[in-house]
Amino acid sequence: MLYHEIIEHHPAEAPALIFNDVIIDYAGFRQRVKTWAAFLQEKGLQKGEKVGLLSKNCSEFVIAYFAVIKAGGVIVPFNYQLAMPEVAYILQDSQIRFLISTSEIPVQAAMEEIGYNVQLQQFRYGDLDAGDAAKFKEVPEEENENCTIIYTSGTTGKPKGAMLSHRNLVENAKSYCAAIGVHQGDHSLCVLPMYHCFGWTCSVTGPLYMGGCIVAQQVYAVAKAIELIQKYKVDIFCGVPTMMQMLLDDAKPEELARVRFFFSGGASLPQKVSKDFTLKFGCPVQEGYGLSETSPVVSLTPRNLIKVGSIGRSITGVEVEIRDEHDQKLPVGVVGELCVKGPNVMLGYLNKPEATAEAMRGGWFHTGDMAYEDEDACYFIVDRLKDMIIAAGENIYPREIEELLYHHPAIKEVAVVGVPDKLRGQAVAAYVVLRNGMTATKPELRKFIKGKVANYKLPKYFVFMDQLPKNNTGKILKRALRERGIEDMVNRVART
Repeated sequence: MLYHEIIEHHPAEAPALIFNDVIIDYAGFRQRVKTWAAFLQEKGLQKGEKVGLLSKNCSEFVIAYFAVIKAGGVIVPFNYQLAMPEVAYILQDSQIRFLISTSEIPVQAAMEEIGYNVQLQQFRYGDLDAGDAAKFKEVPEEENENCTIIYTSGTTGKPKGAMLSHRNLVENAKSYCAAIGVHQGDHSLCVLPMYHCFGWTCSVTGPLYMGGCIVAQQVYAVAKAIELIQKYKVDIFCGVPTMMQMLLDDAKPEELARVRFFFSGGASLPQKVSKDFTLKFGCPVQEGYGLSETSPVVSLTPRNLIKVGSIGRSITGVEVEIRDEHDQKLPVGVVGELCVKGPNVMLGYLNKPEATAEAMRGGWFHTGDMAYEDEDACYFIVDRLKDMIIAAGENIYPREIEELLYHHPAIKEVAVVGVPDKLRGQAVAAYVVLRNGMTATKPELRKFIKGKVANYKLPKYFVFMDQLPKNNTGKILKRALRERGIEDMVNRVART
């Protein structure tokens, strides 16, 4: 099945999208998708050509996503929090010349600065209504062809574009729905950002596959989310641990009584939050695990086998193995790298054959996460091979921030790590060694890199040190910095 076909056969009068109290039924949804697809074809979109989508959550985001794919294009959703140089890099890497958004994005200067001298055609959502659905031309496509590219941050270098196929998206949504029991007509509250693979598959694609309705919230505000849950009789709530904590703090049991399923991902759910949530609402939060490269769902905790701290069992069709450094399967209870195989695994990284070969060696996708399997075939993440920081579900790679800080004249050495944060799971901390005789302050350093990266990547803490911990070869020991993170936050006083 092609991705855009998942909405084709649901009842015309059934509600599909709700945003700002405007309800769009499946008939209207399908019509606008076709009209917008025709518009893009009229503007010259060719099969396989990439189209950027930069917007906060709204019904139009969903329509545009489907329209690009229906027109034969490949959709590239952007994190709307990115700074212009970051947007420009993705535009260049994907060779994008069409960008859809709510308003004009001032990115041309940043594009020219990196040498991407393309006259970017930008379309606002309203522009696409000018299409003529009668002129739409069906595009021959196959389910294993690329239809979306999700940019994912690694620990080094620039972000990589994970190429996902029609089959990747459809099969993952299908298995996810089967695992949690999504019903036809279920209402899903989408508070996760739609550009993110977690939000897109679990809060949007899965319910639409089943003929459900998406209730979209532009940005998460807990009081508004509770209001929408009650007003539109929401059945499914997917979020990151921060959101679960806010519901725990602010919602009354009767306000969430209608919700049948709470799903948490993006970061580890604190054990206390998990236990307190079940106690207060009588409904457990089921945890899951996934990555952009796996569309994203790999596993989730079954309702009848909730184990605090576990990412659950692999979903139908997805194979998981814990493997050693020689790519051999490890026995139960032994820690190794979590590897994945299945119809959800990406086609590869755009323009990066070497990175693709490394990640996909032996026919398995190597996640870079250390984990073990227990006797019930449940998996537990214990550490990361890489230095990825995950703050409120957003991936942050330290080297990008370090490279920017190294440009500051007062900085001799810097190491960026994730430290525990009650609200966001992890916070960004920069451990800094200054040059002799030079000074710097936290506000000064934040200002120095502000605007060069998204705000959520800015360090929350700057800890000034005489020297960084290193091994005998001179390599900075980031593990040591992470282990003393809590102590540093309490006992060390940053120079401000």
